[in-house]
Amino acid sequence: MAYREFHYCWEYELKSSAEKLWPFVANTDRFNRDTRVPAVESSEDKTYLQAGRRRLRLKAFGLPVEWEETPFEWVRPSRIGSTRTYYKGPVSSITLLIQLAPRVGGGTKLTYEVWARPKNPLGLLVIPLQLGIISARRFARAFREYDRMVESGVVRSEMLDEREVGEAEKRRLDLLAERLIERGVNERIANKIVGFVGQADDMDLSRIRPYALADDWSESRREVLEACFHATRIGLLDLQWDLLCPMCRGPQESTTTLRELHAQGHCVGCQIDFDVNFDRFVEVTFRPNAVVRDVAAKTYCVSSPERTPHVIAQQLIPSRSERALTMPLEAGRYRIRTINLPGDQPLEARVDGPVTAVVEASPNGWGLEEIVTSTKASLKVINNTDVEQLFVMERTAWSDQAATAAEVTALQIFRDLFSTEALRPGEQISVGTLTVLFTDLRNSTQLYRQIGDATAFGRVLGHFDILKRAIAEEDGAIVKTIGDAVMAVFRQPAGALRAMLKAQEELSSPAAGREPLTLKAGMHVGPCIAVTLNDRLDYFGSTVNLAARLEALSTGSDVIISRAVFDDPAVRDLLEEPSSALTAETFDMTLKGFVDERFELVRVGTKAAAMVHN
Repeated sequence: MAYREFHYCWEYELKSSAEKLWPFVANTDRFNRDTRVPAVESSEDKTYLQAGRRRLRLKAFGLPVEWEETPFEWVRPSRIGSTRTYYKGPVSSITLLIQLAPRVGGGTKLTYEVWARPKNPLGLLVIPLQLGIISARRFARAFREYDRMVESGVVRSEMLDEREVGEAEKRRLDLLAERLIERGVNERIANKIVGFVGQADDMDLSRIRPYALADDWSESRREVLEACFHATRIGLLDLQWDLLCPMCRGPQESTTTLRELHAQGHCVGCQIDFDVNFDRFVEVTFRPNAVVRDVAAKTYCVSSPERTPHVIAQQLIPSRSERALTMPLEAGRYRIRTINLPGDQPLEARVDGPVTAVVEASPNGWGLEEIVTSTKASLKVINNTDVEQLFVMERTAWSDQAATAAEVTALQIFRDLFSTEALRPGEQISVGTLTVLFTDLRNSTQLYRQIGDATAFGRVLGHFDILKRAIAEEDGAIVKTIGDAVMAVFRQPAGALRAMLKAQEELSSPAAGREPLTLKAGMHVGPCIAVTLNDRLDYFGSTVNLAARLEALSTGSDVIISRAVFDDPAVRDLLEEPSSALTAETFDMTLKGFVDERFELVRVGTKAAAMVHN
């Protein structure tokens, strides 16, 4: 027996703009939680059907409810829609559509529509009671609360839980704040982190991203990250490594140590295998230690648009069909792809670009040329294949709010606090581009003869302290020491060069009771591979081998850099800065281990040192 379809349409006049409301409205995971929709019990069930459909289930009123869910369709920041077809439960299907349109004079008109068809007589009772009365009230309350928060300037880190904090818990949190401050953490940041752990809701606490918190709080990203590191040592937070899919960029799995990571990853949703890369695909996040606060990370919506904020539009288009999309774009590069077709269609949005463009997916794939369009784009998207396709339009730039494994493992504080973190033996993972530095003391053997073993040994140990401080100040880390030599890594070549010039100057300056030392240094920038060596995280590859050869060419009053380092824009700015008084002398030569290849190198020093050398 076929039952009539119920249709509900609610309209809300809100003060905030659609752009500002979008992160709240598009976070359907939070919206379902806020409107008391039961959690999805099968969040671990990652069965996908054609074009991204999923089979899910939950319990409502003690009854099992199972359905097939089509992927959410959206165009940021104006439209969200989805359909559920039910296998079990009193409802046959539910379709929702949310639209945000600007109001004359400012603000947004938000329209929420639901179409629901009963499956049996119970559905005839449940739908008007649950949707028509109960949910209608909860939806109105949620949207008006989101509007109030946007108008008040509330950010995610200020969306607090309603839980009561007992006296014992409050004393424990106060004590942990004091311990953070004792470890040198800024008092203001320490109190913010402890307050966040005590009051934020479980959704935000299940995956704490330090850079996102820092941006919300208008604090230094590095200070917040380091504070989180210290918080793990006092038992406030636990560190976790999230493996990100290169397509949807969502976390596929989380591990508590690097040893649990594999060099190969898989995303069921995007149906791809991928090579794990520290530079993009592994992010360090945190969650409260269970002793401090037990966080129950429930899932209320598995396909929330806000889970993939880099996706501007997502559309499910039938075979041999087309759809027109109009949306505002930021100037920059994008790509359009589908789950089933290899490759993608590159697109660039320009202020002065054409206002219309055509994107076509065919059985042979995509067009070879990049499409150029306006930032006020009107796109015609054509599915010229024989099957339904889920089209995804996304920014190509990765979020800079991710504290990646490549960046974190190249920090001295991480090496100091997490010295046992290493990959499983035999595992090799790309870390992207790093600047690799090698140093060595010149004539250290002669120093031992001149001033005696004990005094010379103390002076050599002291030089390690100076090096470590100079390297850490430029966001680098010492990987290992080999006798009097040091291997270090940096994310930025200019930082590495500044650190070495500063260390050379300090070591060569006479001081009371201290013999001057001469430090040779060489550096190269390029791709590296992370491995475990002697139970420590180490790096290898041609970039490392080349950097090791350059240190021997240094006189101790200069730093030998490769052409790749010299070509870095920030390094050029440093060399050309008049106040730096630096010289750069180019030369080329062959290097041991690199057969039949000449390398263009640069000798960087100070003008004062050059005059002495000459």
